[in-house]
Amino acid sequence: MPEATQSRSRVVLRRVITALAGVLVYCALTAPREIDQLTPAAFVRIPVEGLAAVAVLLLLPARPRRVVAAVGGALLGLLTIIKVIDMGFLSTLARPFDPVLDWTLVGDAYNFVHESFGNAAAVGASVLAVVLVVLLLVLMTLAAMRLSGLLDGRRRPATKAVAVLSVVWLGAAVLGTQLVDPVPLASRSVAALAYQDATQIPVSLADRAEFEAQASVDAFRDTPNNELLTGLRGKDVVLGFVESYGRSALEDPRYAPVVDAALDSGSKELKSAGFAAKSGFLTSPVAGGGSWLAHATFGSGLWIGNQQRDHSLVSSDRLTLSSAFNKGGWDTVAVMPGTISAWPDANFYGIDRVYGRDDLGYKGLNFSWSPMPDQYTLSQFQQREYGKPGRAPMMAEVVLTSSHVPWTPVPKMVDWNAVGDGSAYDPLVKAADGPDVVWQDNDRVYAGYRDSIAYSVTSLVSWAKTYGNDNLVLVYLGDHQPAPIITGDMASRDVPVTIVAKDPAVLDRIAGWGWTDGLRPAPTAPVWRMDAFRDRFLTAFGPHADPSH
Repeated sequence: MPEATQSRSRVVLRRVITALAGVLVYCALTAPREIDQLTPAAFVRIPVEGLAAVAVLLLLPARPRRVVAAVGGALLGLLTIIKVIDMGFLSTLARPFDPVLDWTLVGDAYNFVHESFGNAAAVGASVLAVVLVVLLLVLMTLAAMRLSGLLDGRRRPATKAVAVLSVVWLGAAVLGTQLVDPVPLASRSVAALAYQDATQIPVSLADRAEFEAQASVDAFRDTPNNELLTGLRGKDVVLGFVESYGRSALEDPRYAPVVDAALDSGSKELKSAGFAAKSGFLTSPVAGGGSWLAHATFGSGLWIGNQQRDHSLVSSDRLTLSSAFNKGGWDTVAVMPGTISAWPDANFYGIDRVYGRDDLGYKGLNFSWSPMPDQYTLSQFQQREYGKPGRAPMMAEVVLTSSHVPWTPVPKMVDWNAVGDGSAYDPLVKAADGPDVVWQDNDRVYAGYRDSIAYSVTSLVSWAKTYGNDNLVLVYLGDHQPAPIITGDMASRDVPVTIVAKDPAVLDRIAGWGWTDGLRPAPTAPVWRMDAFRDRFLTAFGPHADPSH
């Protein structure tokens, strides 16, 4: 190849590399933080951080300029990584990433991919994530350094461009100009992200002390054992947690017709079997995931919104609902099909026996993340604990997982005598499309969520109607709302909560709560924070309860 041709090729290559560097930095500066805003028009913005960076670099000599550009590029790479993580958190957990407290969730993310899509997918996703992080940091640093070199010999036109664009940015900011709602033309997303994380760090670091101060106040800490839950003596109390059973399932028109019909039908079936029910709403500390934090909040009467608080809780002597039953003389059991290893917190919660996934004898195929259908879980609870003759009164926590994301395949109700070891479900699993297919169609995702909630509630109702005795008290609730893809971005964090009993005296004790009769709370039903439930419940069923409160 002639030397002139080689020279032209090198010039073209350098220009292409420079252009790619510019696109990378520009996209990092202008990318919105929410996935549903990632449209081409949303990138047509003027980033104030870019204007400020160019202005600073113009004031520096060549060598310091490259150093500052390298540091700035690395920082922009780091903030871009955090922005991408934020996108994931906002789309799944309806909140931004906490740079101090959320690193413990990496293991949970790995386990979710492993259980839903298999080991190869989990390992591949982990390797890909590490490679992308390293590449982004390196490429952003090199890109910033390359772009800083463009300022050599171009100070005057660069200064004019910064001045003109700064005026345009200021005007767009004042007028609130948007090419795509709600993304502003005058972008400051990177600066806002940096400020948010910088201010969040001291708040998160101080959270432990704040939580310990809150936990030190406990009106029931010194209650004698013989005064705990006297209004439920002789009763079997089952606390049921329905995964992702949120208020949207009852009120969003995409789900309500099916879910509400299941609840209304269940109310009628239970009434025909001699049961009555009352329902209200609780506000969960989490959305989209983190079920164990909601369970901890519900049981402890403390707001457990992050993993650090959960660790502090289980290291304390806090009285929980389950430990109160244990101290009051109940036999205590936990049925947790989603738990794949030993549960070290059982002692703190006052649980005598724990049944995890491997303890329930399931021989069928997994239902994506959910290892077994809810009806199977309840069938095993019936056989191993509730149905045993001559047993003592018990308190059982039963976690139902069929409505856990990715909501495919959705189990079907079968005759209780046909549940067996779970292998009867295999044809349904084999015939169903997996998450990789279903999640390509939002309508199928919506239908999967809707049908799985209806199935979970129907399983509970059917179990209570079929096996519930005169002493059964069933308390069940959702742990949290599902991800924003199901609820939309503006949904509350409210979840339904219901108490079912045959003995009228049980519901008489909560007459003053204002809850709705039946399994479906009215839109006007009371809404309490989830951490308020423990004290209200212990008071209502204590020796000095006042039904009007």
